[in-house]
Amino acid sequence: MKCTVCGSEMHRVASDLPFKTTDHTIVILKSLPLLQCENCTEYLIEDAVLRRVDEILAAVDGAAELEVIRYAA
Repeated sequence: MKCTVCGSEMHRVASDLPFKTTDHTIVILKSLPLLQCENCTEYLIEDAVLRRVDEILAAVDGAAELEVIRYAA
């Protein structure tokens, strides 16, 4: 797949990404599978992964200001 920003190849990687779930809560998902450009900082989250991310984030109770969760498909 080609990067929509610069046209370089996208490669599968695992990365840690933060998600703001409420005004006071941030969840960091560790080892999240992404497609990342080899040339610039652009990345894509595939649909199946994003559906799982939505499920994970919906289960967060929001009591903590920061929560770290390892992604599992």
